[in-house]
Amino acid sequence: MIERKKQQMTRDNVSRLVNWGHWFAFFNGILAMLIGARYIGSVGYPETVIGWAYLTISTIGHFTFLAFIGYLLFIFPITLLLPYSKILRGFAAFIASLGLYTLLYDTVIYDDYGIHLSPFAFDLAWQDLNALLHSTSYIITPIVIVLVELTAANFLWKRIDKLQKKQWGNRVVLFVGACFVSSHLFHIWADATNMTEVTRFDDAYPVSYPATARSFMESHGIDSSLQTSEARSEKSRKLSYPINPMQCHADTQQNVLVISIDSLRADMVDNDTMPFLSQYRNNNQRFMKHFSGGTDFDTSMFTLMYGLQGNYSDRKEFAVTSPVLTNIFTEQGYQQAFFAPAVSNDITQSAMFKGMQVHISEGANGSADADINTINAITTWQANQNQPWFALVNLTAPKDYDTPIGFLGVQTIKPKMELKPAQKVLFNQYRQSLNFVDQQLSRLLNSVDDNTVVIITGTYGQVFTSNSSDARNDLSPGNVNVPLIIHWPDTYGNKVNYRTSHYGIAPTILSHVLGCTNPSSDYSAGRSLLEPNNETWVYIGDSRRFAIYQKSEITVLDRFGKYRIYDVNYTKRLDKKMSAPELIQVMREGRRLYNQ
Repeated sequence: MIERKKQQMTRDNVSRLVNWGHWFAFFNGILAMLIGARYIGSVGYPETVIGWAYLTISTIGHFTFLAFIGYLLFIFPITLLLPYSKILRGFAAFIASLGLYTLLYDTVIYDDYGIHLSPFAFDLAWQDLNALLHSTSYIITPIVIVLVELTAANFLWKRIDKLQKKQWGNRVVLFVGACFVSSHLFHIWADATNMTEVTRFDDAYPVSYPATARSFMESHGIDSSLQTSEARSEKSRKLSYPINPMQCHADTQQNVLVISIDSLRADMVDNDTMPFLSQYRNNNQRFMKHFSGGTDFDTSMFTLMYGLQGNYSDRKEFAVTSPVLTNIFTEQGYQQAFFAPAVSNDITQSAMFKGMQVHISEGANGSADADINTINAITTWQANQNQPWFALVNLTAPKDYDTPIGFLGVQTIKPKMELKPAQKVLFNQYRQSLNFVDQQLSRLLNSVDDNTVVIITGTYGQVFTSNSSDARNDLSPGNVNVPLIIHWPDTYGNKVNYRTSHYGIAPTILSHVLGCTNPSSDYSAGRSLLEPNNETWVYIGDSRRFAIYQKSEITVLDRFGKYRIYDVNYTKRLDKKMSAPELIQVMREGRRLYNQ
């Protein structure tokens, strides 16, 4: 009988502790919501009733769910093993305090870098600790949290019987569960209709994976990209591009021709392979240390047209936001056109070329034939213009190592770099393709008025492989160092030896051709190419994989925070920690337009 009473008392005590634990978890869910409000300040507050409604139910559901999961993992097992209230209350207060302070630290990391805690983020933040913890609050706050948790734990324990009698528990569970489920249903609808006022909060909270409808719709043959024009044009008001209204006035209007050649390495512009372009370079302004913005067409062209880091290209806002460059050309009455061969993605729908006539060239026998047709199209078009014009021309034959049938190019030579036998074949075929492009450039530029501003560069470089995926993932100098040549009317040739990148092309045109007086930081990550660049790094790539080129090393990172460091020639992997100051600057620049 006595033993049975002890067992009953133990069960009652465990039941009481479990009930207490549920209320303690709910209390910590409320505290987590209060701390989590800091994330909203980083992302930007909603500006519609729908946005506030979603954010409210999502916040309640998410943080109470996290608190309950924390209770199940760390406190509930101890309740069964050590059903002693004093021990459990102290242990639970410690665990909850640790969780809340981790959440608070995550809000600091997210506000500064735009990422949540991970081994990579923690390593980065540790090196930047002085900048992050710039007051004594990091000492006082943990003490305050522990005191609050101990007080709450004791307060709830003393009143747990009253709470049980009032039977509020079921109502609270029902309310929280309804918020959790409805927030996911809400997000499914918002994702299907591309309502960015809701979906822009997707990454705001840690360990948040809101449900989407796209995979379900696509598996049932429904095109989830079909939306009303109003829904597609609805952008996050958090984006500030440009940061301030553009102030532009040009005294004269000059025609502008930009030629971007896919897979054009800087070290291949010489008298043997590209004699015309080599001579043209010597007669004009030539930039000897120029970097592309990426290793594929989309990313690199984005950096050229927008002047922004390639990680912005993944943001939904830029799917409907045209470049400041083309907007100002339109405002000043320029005719604009883009000439390129057919590509796999539908570039005619890209906001990058909004306001431009798009001329797509077909090639029956490959990209070289398409390039010939592209040159014919731009030559005819520019000859028929009676207004100032801006033309962007893309040539692609070198990417495919292509030449026209029957083309007689240059003699084969021994490569200057170490290559395998198969790569040597590609190297010399690549030279043939470059020589073909050189002849097409001669045709085009001899037909262009000398008063036209001409910019010639590589979209990206070239590595000698037939695997396009390997080429895109290669961030070595050969794949990102490209030539840049600018012809300014009535000027002599000169050599520029400081480092430049694609980020500076748009600011150069805007300031020196279109008469814009805004600082380039209003709309670009770069600065005018005519201003010496004192920055210690260049960002190359997109948000999935990118490299930071510094003076004495190259750091390559992926989206999971894994990184490798190489020497400047990309030939030796260095066993060292990444340089935190440069990476921190990179991450802040990648979010700067969302923090205004």
